[in-house]
Amino acid sequence: MGALTAAVWPTGPADANSSAAAPTPSTAPSSTARATEAHPTQRRQTDAATARPDERWVERISRDAGIPERALLAYAGAALSVADTHPGCGLGWNTLAGIGLVESEHGTIDGSAIGTDGVARPSIIGIPLDGNGTEAISDTDDGRLDGDVTWDRAVGPMQFIPETWAAYAQDGDRDGETDIHQIDDAALAAAVYLCDVGGDLTAPDRWIAAISAYNPSVEYNNRVAAAAEQYAAIP
Repeated sequence: MGALTAAVWPTGPADANSSAAAPTPSTAPSSTARATEAHPTQRRQTDAATARPDERWVERISRDAGIPERALLAYAGAALSVADTHPGCGLGWNTLAGIGLVESEHGTIDGSAIGTDGVARPSIIGIPLDGNGTEAISDTDDGRLDGDVTWDRAVGPMQFIPETWAAYAQDGDRDGETDIHQIDDAALAAAVYLCDVGGDLTAPDRWIAAISAYNPSVEYNNRVAAAAEQYAAIP
């Protein structure tokens, strides 16, 4: 398991003989949001809030893709932001949307919903990562984020484990706080993480490596790729 975990609501075992292909990047309208680079060994907190894509684009894609507008706004905004902070990354909003779908059904899993403030309520907290069908990850946050003082659990709409959130948390909505349950913060953190570990995500092998760092399951990689490709195909 990599720095993030998505092995919380699996649908079945991974097929070791299958492989994922990098989906076509898909971008939203451009933005002027900018940020300075942090040293690679430091927490990757950028100076820019999540960029704001065109509202008409958000309305149209949300309708055609079946993605809640508030979640789509965060995915597209995060992709626009890292286009400035990580210009060689090439991360498309559709990849973040693919992850968001597989991780939490865009913040709607188990009756949760993302409010206008971007916060998923009720809180989305996964199963204990106790080695029972998952990698065993002992508690790293004294239960502060996941309520579990024995094992770590994946938390929030993008399903971060606490130790990765501590390293990559972002203030996407520019409210002065980093909230793992807030979709702008979580989507931007995921975008920064993917760009940091993957590099040029327009290269199929680097895209696969980045998604595998999010979750090493081949099945997971394929599910994200399929969703991202479907979203990219929306005209």
